[in-house]
Amino acid sequence: MTLLTTPFTARSTASEVLAGVRLDGQRMIVTGGASGLGAATVRALATAGAAVTIATRDPASGAALAAEIPGVTTAALDLADPASVRSFISQWQGPLHALVANAGVMALPTRQLNPAGWELQLATNFLGHFQLAHGLHAHLRAAHGARVVVVSSGAQLRSPVDFDDLHFERRPYDPWVAYAQSKTAAALLAVGVSRHWAGEGITANALNPGYIHTKLQRHVPPAAMRAMGGMDEDGHLLTPDYYKTPEQGAATSVLLAGSPLLAGVSGHYFADNQEADVVPGGPDATHGVARWSVDPTAADRLWALALQTL
Repeated sequence: MTLLTTPFTARSTASEVLAGVRLDGQRMIVTGGASGLGAATVRALATAGAAVTIATRDPASGAALAAEIPGVTTAALDLADPASVRSFISQWQGPLHALVANAGVMALPTRQLNPAGWELQLATNFLGHFQLAHGLHAHLRAAHGARVVVVSSGAQLRSPVDFDDLHFERRPYDPWVAYAQSKTAAALLAVGVSRHWAGEGITANALNPGYIHTKLQRHVPPAAMRAMGGMDEDGHLLTPDYYKTPEQGAATSVLLAGSPLLAGVSGHYFADNQEADVVPGGPDATHGVARWSVDPTAADRLWALALQTL
């Protein structure tokens, strides 16, 4: 199978990807858009003319960005709390042209559950976005060509979704296995949307933004940060050549959300602004997307489980 390619590279920035692209009249949501990768995504989309809502647990955190760029607003959304998701959905009116599922948590040190009883990383990185997309389904359909963009991670290479023990009730809780499972589930969300809503003009794709210093690493212990090459022995952050700036990491997000190059493309996984190779996955995998992260059978099974929470 021939992979989809674009003229952009791993070092392209979000503004370079959208150079010359106009998104006037389009309405978009970026979850976790107040800082880091999300803020860079918001900035690029809004600069291209889109009206962008920053959906964040603390709307005040996005106030400066909203004041700086015309068309940017903020709204409260806690993806781990189904009641908060329902409240956000109830306040949305009119068509939605792009939903960028960007918010996430990583490597929570202890097992925690959301109000629905889901392990918190899976609840935030997958379930909350599923509930949000499902609740906004009619608004996405009304846009006649809406896009759902799901920010996954290279961590999806490390674990499939364990349908026999989603919430670590029997196996020992491991922060990184839980994170990997949640990011595989996130990738499967894009597959699920592309399968279930394909006839409604709604496309969905997932992506790996790469290594980036953001608040996402706030729970990562120093030893793990050193292992990733992002910290020295004295606790100072390092930026190796394979790390990206937030603007470079956001490039693939805005490519999928707003570039005409991706019009009509759905059900794919991207990294560095190119479609990724499908690989077996496992401890030795270093690139690409694991076969289990784009498995339609797993996507359908996860979709059915998530539907039970609505």
